[in-house]
Amino acid sequence: MSNDAQVTFLTQEAYDRLAAELEQLSTTGREEIAKRIEIAREEGDLKENGGYHAAKDEQGKIEMRIRTLQALLKEAVVGEAPESDGTVQSGTVVTALVLGDEERFLLGSREIAGGTDLDVYSEQSPLGAAILGLKEGDKTSYTAPNGKEIPVEIVKVETFTG
Repeated sequence: MSNDAQVTFLTQEAYDRLAAELEQLSTTGREEIAKRIEIAREEGDLKENGGYHAAKDEQGKIEMRIRTLQALLKEAVVGEAPESDGTVQSGTVVTALVLGDEERFLLGSREIAGGTDLDVYSEQSPLGAAILGLKEGDKTSYTAPNGKEIPVEIVKVETFTG
């Protein structure tokens, strides 16, 4: 793994789901968009052809998602969510007082959240970077994008169960 900052923790279920999405986009997804582009191209003048431009935009989005998934899966660490020992780490569910309001969220990649309704903060986000490695009861603060200093207190750290 080339850069620790790029490593993403994934559960096996999340890895399998993303690998299946990559396979689908790389095969049928590419074939379907190529057909749509060809059909739109046959409609005539490309400058005035909204269907053609929409299909080309969609093709660009598919190719970007393919590249994102390839990079994510290549650098991913796959395994069980870490068993919580009360320390904030990637793959744990954190309850914290943020600006005095209690928030419960998953620390890690939004890709591991799957079907949960938990908010997700990456370890590289200002909040994630500030709390990584802290324990229950620890207090810190981080600088928000608007420059404001935001106080944070870790209330609880739990094992992510999916």
